Amino acid sequence: MADAAPAPAGERGGFGRGRGGRGGRGGRGRGRGRGREESKEWVPVTKLGRLVKEGKIGSLEEIYLFSLPIKECEIVNYFLESSLKDEVMKIMPVQKQTTAGQRTRFKAFVAVGDNNGHIGLGVKCAKEVATAIRGAIILAKISLVPVRRGYWGRMAGAPHTVPNKVTGKCGSVRVRLIPAPRGTGLCAAPVPKKLLGMAGIDDCYTSARGHTRTLGNFVKATFYALRATYSYLTPDLWEQHTFGPSPYQEHTDFLAKTAIKNKATDDLEHSLVLKKEESVDLKRYGATVSTSFICSGSSLGKASGRRYGA
Repeated sequence: MADAAPAPAGERGGFGRGRGGRGGRGGRGRGRGRGREESKEWVPVTKLGRLVKEGKIGSLEEIYLFSLPIKECEIVNYFLESSLKDEVMKIMPVQKQTTAGQRTRFKAFVAVGDNNGHIGLGVKCAKEVATAIRGAIILAKISLVPVRRGYWGRMAGAPHTVPNKVTGKCGSVRVRLIPAPRGTGLCAAPVPKKLLGMAGIDDCYTSARGHTRTLGNFVKATFYALRATYSYLTPDLWEQHTFGPSPYQEHTDFLAKTAIKNKATDDLEHSLVLKKEESVDLKRYGATVSTSFICSGSSLGKASGRRYGA
């Protein structure tokens, strides 16, 4: 029996192998959504966001001075995007019993800070880890608070520790922050040590009690303690200060103009959507009815007379 002819170049040969290749696998791309999302222009939806984007507000301290609530994370990005850092503290699965069985989701704890007196903590639960982390970062930026720093003993140089003893609690966990001399460092467990460093505190003693293995409560208690640094009024804050008008009052005319403009744009978009839905409904039911028509009084009277037998 003669030997089979060699397969042409580029073909594997064998039975049934000559009907075409397997096809390419396609490009791998950047893989599992690791590529960065395209940066979209920020369109503010709150009055505070419009003021920030137009440069009417100079810093976050001006927002904190008048206790204005921050509802958009882009406001924080506008001021601290270059210096803000985020840290995933913990990711844990949580389950819920349903009629179809157990539903598992992932809970993420994320802390953000600029190492210069600002700290935020966000907690988010989602079906996927990436979604939970992304949502926790947004919530952490929205909950960003200022941290007051002070001295231990001699007031020389830059503030380096907490101004006084402060306590935060969550669940059974109690965390106490105690001022420390310059050069002491952060005498704390790994969890509060990260938060203190992100808040810009160089020297601090800590004391914790309770079930600190519950890392979520441990992180929250530390965050609440840092947030309480501005809650205690020391004698140097007893002086009465005259506050100027709120940014909302100062820029009333600007907000009114932008509100009118946004309302006109929304009305136009709403009318376009209604027209589109109306045309779709007419096509769906096969009707050839014009939405804009003119009916004269005589023809209307004749039609009504014929209808009622007049």
